[in-house]
Amino acid sequence: MKKSFFLSVLLAVLNLSVLLAQPIQTEVPVRPAGQRDVIGLTVPPMKVVRVGFIGLGMRGPGAVERFSQIEGTDVKGLCDVEADRVEACQKLLEKHGRPRATAYSGSTEAYKKMCDRNDIDLIYIATDWVHHVPLALYAMEHGKNVAIEVPAATNLEEIWQLINTSERTRKHCMMLENCVYDFFELSALNMAQQGLFGEVIHVEGSYLHNLDDFWGYYWKNWRLDFNAKARGDVYPTHGIGPDCQVLNIHRGDRMDYLVAMDTKPVNGPKVVKKVTGQDCTDFQNGDQTSTLIRTVKGKTMLIQHDVLTPRPYSRMYQIVGSDGYASKYPVNQLLFRQGQLTSNDVPDHENLNAHSALPSDVCQQMLHKYLPAFVKELEETAKKVGGHGGMDFIMDYRLIYCLQNGLPLDMDVYDMAEWCCVGELSRISMEHGSAPVAIPDFTRGAWDKVDGFRYAFVK
Repeated sequence: MKKSFFLSVLLAVLNLSVLLAQPIQTEVPVRPAGQRDVIGLTVPPMKVVRVGFIGLGMRGPGAVERFSQIEGTDVKGLCDVEADRVEACQKLLEKHGRPRATAYSGSTEAYKKMCDRNDIDLIYIATDWVHHVPLALYAMEHGKNVAIEVPAATNLEEIWQLINTSERTRKHCMMLENCVYDFFELSALNMAQQGLFGEVIHVEGSYLHNLDDFWGYYWKNWRLDFNAKARGDVYPTHGIGPDCQVLNIHRGDRMDYLVAMDTKPVNGPKVVKKVTGQDCTDFQNGDQTSTLIRTVKGKTMLIQHDVLTPRPYSRMYQIVGSDGYASKYPVNQLLFRQGQLTSNDVPDHENLNAHSALPSDVCQQMLHKYLPAFVKELEETAKKVGGHGGMDFIMDYRLIYCLQNGLPLDMDVYDMAEWCCVGELSRISMEHGSAPVAIPDFTRGAWDKVDGFRYAFVK
């Protein structure tokens, strides 16, 4: 009897262990009848892309400035709750010889009048995070393609709403992730696609940016308030975006599950006190969050978030391959296995050292060599127009180029979903003792229809 009792307890413990080892699942809604995926979605070509902007605080004016210098665009509408912000952007248009746009302001509902128009093709959303989704949904429902600042969505419910609406309306829903267009990332992605790193098995990315000098610029402290109320990696997209492109996520592989943990919030409450003068005893977001992701094909990703400690700025971008390595921070580094390169790749390829990176001058030569041709053509203009060193201009240029030519966009609604879902899923993991959490297949079965990430061009 005693033996039977202990055996029962042992079996119960083993069953519990197996149960606990299974990733926590979240609901994947059944695709509504009549809908289909938007892999490779295109819309009819537009000779001129007619644009309306919503949100003209921190990011919006820069976008208006850039669009004023992209041929084949027509800024039709400018919308913000604050009329003076709209007027400031009108002056940007005038500076570049553009006509003034129709102004919308004075109400949080003003954007609806702009979206109701039939002479706008694209709505560009640069508001605070919590308003992204209702604006985007309304715009798509009224026949507009949408481009949404990061993060486009802050939870799974919002993500599925955007996916379903994009699939049903057949309108583009693109997240404005600029970091995939930074020069190092573009060169490293090209190297990976050319096989220089061998098989890529691990990547890293992050958003490490002390925001002490910026908290006061956010309208009504919305960003600080969001961090105070939300646990998890609330801003993962700058780090995870380039990683997912290198790993061909939903283009031959997909993210399977994640585990996440955070530190206690030490600086968060202090920042609230400094900025608002109010005490905060329940600040939710840890000063540092770390998320580890595994893909279906056995690749791993490490994503971090820290906007509260005095760490040097870094997006921690790294590519680890079977035959090579790339790292962007704190300095550019490339390292390749002996025999992996030829003289076409690097002049002194015979003198590679397996324990150290290429000399900095040779590294820069390779980065320039593997910068995609379309970026080389845009580089001078991009750096002149600006926007985080030029990557914002390249992002906007590619968006307009694809719309003008009826091509699939570089980033689709599933990229948005995969890069934003880390916010809520990391919170779930943290709240369950860093338990594994399954990452939904947002394509609902279409994740391997395309073989590898590629930019679309007119043939």
